[in-house]
Amino acid sequence: MKRFFSRLRILVLCLPALALAAGNGETLSELQNPGYEAKPAWFKNSFLDIREDVAEAAQADKRVILYFYQDGCPYCAKLLQDNFGDRDISATAREHFEVVAINLWGDREVTDTDGELTTEKAFAASLGVQYTPTMLLLDEDAGVVLRIDGYFPPHQFHQGLRYVALKREQQGEAFRDFYHRQDAKAASGTLHQEGGFIAPPYRLAENRAASERPLVVMFEQPVCSACDELHQDILQREPVSFALSNFDGVILDTWSDAPIQTPTGEETTIRDWAAELGIQYTPSLVFFDNVGREVFRTEAYLKGFHIHGALDYVATRSYDYELSFQRFLQARMDALHARGVNVEMMD
Repeated sequence: MKRFFSRLRILVLCLPALALAAGNGETLSELQNPGYEAKPAWFKNSFLDIREDVAEAAQADKRVILYFYQDGCPYCAKLLQDNFGDRDISATAREHFEVVAINLWGDREVTDTDGELTTEKAFAASLGVQYTPTMLLLDEDAGVVLRIDGYFPPHQFHQGLRYVALKREQQGEAFRDFYHRQDAKAASGTLHQEGGFIAPPYRLAENRAASERPLVVMFEQPVCSACDELHQDILQREPVSFALSNFDGVILDTWSDAPIQTPTGEETTIRDWAAELGIQYTPSLVFFDNVGREVFRTEAYLKGFHIHGALDYVATRSYDYELSFQRFLQARMDALHARGVNVEMMD
């Protein structure tokens, strides 16, 4: 493997855990190890022939990321949750990369870049991987363009993906210079709150026993720039704030193990409920009617016009007669244009 262009080190690292040295791949870990963290479904289901993975990715105009992990590593969990759980990061990764997960202590067979048969743990050792998470972002010749030893916060990690996806190394630009030009901002790290929303303990069925209003559940996480934008900008706009006043609301940390009573009275944890609902990205807004039935959700990255539209779509029960939210929005836009109101959909 040719010499890499950039090697980045982060001080916060997960030291190898010898207790996990007997691990034998993801399936065994999932069944037996409480430290197992499920990988996103879009990660590549690889046969671990790295040359083949690189060639297939190149044919699709993508590059390969080798993701070295170990079960029980808290910063691997943070990478999967905060980073790949971020909608923009996930979109960049899915569009431009194939991600291949490799267990630092695994015994699955690997064909390395020289065509030699080895194991996951021997392959990791040959590349000098000592910490998890470690990510090697490869070019079309299996050379390492960018190496990330340890955990990058989302705003920095996203720029690393963009640097490799845009092939900036081919223009001779170092990652540190590219990153400086982007002026990337860190997320606030705060789980936002809104006045009048339901506070812990979250007893949604009991809290809303006498309510006739719909409920909006905002699944978020503290490290989430899109959540910051939602609360610091979009929900502060007077028309959106007025529309939100028609709802009961609650903001939940998607990955929390705190107990919750769901709108239908089920006792579970926030994390398990989010998984049951299939929440993959933050923020995700899930709307329930006054009897606890889910009636609508937004999962894409949405700006003010769409958030306002979603609130009105549910508050007016338009879903009962117009099944297509997009048609609802189009009719809304046409009506505004007819009144001479100019709508900027991406504002």
